[in-house]
Amino acid sequence: MQAPQLQHLTVGGAAAATGAPRRLAYWDWSCQAADHLGVVVCVHGLSRQGLDFDTLAQTLRQRTRVIALDVAGRGHSDRLADPMGYQIPTYAADAAALVTHLRADAPDLQIDWVGTSMGGLIGMAMAAQPQMALRRLVLNDVGPVIQWEALLRIGTYLGLNPSFDSEQAAVAYLASISAGFGPHTPEQWQALSRPLLREREGRWWLHYDPAIAVPFKDMTATADEARAQQIVQAGEAALWGLYDAIQAPTLLLRGAQSDLLTPETAWQMTQRGPKATLVTFGGVGHAPTLVADDQVAVVRDFLWSS
Repeated sequence: MQAPQLQHLTVGGAAAATGAPRRLAYWDWSCQAADHLGVVVCVHGLSRQGLDFDTLAQTLRQRTRVIALDVAGRGHSDRLADPMGYQIPTYAADAAALVTHLRADAPDLQIDWVGTSMGGLIGMAMAAQPQMALRRLVLNDVGPVIQWEALLRIGTYLGLNPSFDSEQAAVAYLASISAGFGPHTPEQWQALSRPLLREREGRWWLHYDPAIAVPFKDMTATADEARAQQIVQAGEAALWGLYDAIQAPTLLLRGAQSDLLTPETAWQMTQRGPKATLVTFGGVGHAPTLVADDQVAVVRDFLWSS
């Protein structure tokens, strides 16, 4: 297995908390083949980071270069000065800057996108723009309609900034809030959890800026049910608009027990816009980790098909 290289790109837009030019971090797995097919860009979920995709990348790098972002405020990317910048428009602008960077010396470079949850929403925003010219799109357990109950569940732990007296305790905590990922071996939980941890002064902390929760809680904290419904409906309309504009062939993955992407929404996504091909994984909720062999194979076969 090849360890990925950590790279950084200076980006504009939202200011960094440090006051210095803001840096976006990404992990880079070089292609094993001399004549590679292009680049697969992978983007993680709300509180995760780019090394989530290491298992998938080790397979895909046989034929493609793989890049996985640490979205702003996560992993090794800079934190933002204004927490309200932790929203899809900022993330999509950063992703567009990365795509522009990748194509600087190869304007015709083929780029595929694999996005889990939030990473899928960013992918929808990217794929809806013809100038981004994404070749293929994989949406992992996310769509234009996001269940309110799932958002409330995520809000119970997002941004709490817990610390732990051992790495083992931290890994156990992460496993406890990630039951939707489905069954994993202890070794797989370790691999998925260790990159999320930072040791400081003898304690273990999560990698992300707790302030990523500020706009999220601002959206979910309203006590006015009618107002909350208006927010949800406006967001769904905007996301359906993005989805319907997508031209790239699209693969939609869903955990059979997902509380974020319903079967009804998944079915609608197969009937409109890019008319996604739907694959459902049993025994999994939100969201498939793309670690299990069958999950990796589905993504690989879709991206490698002619």
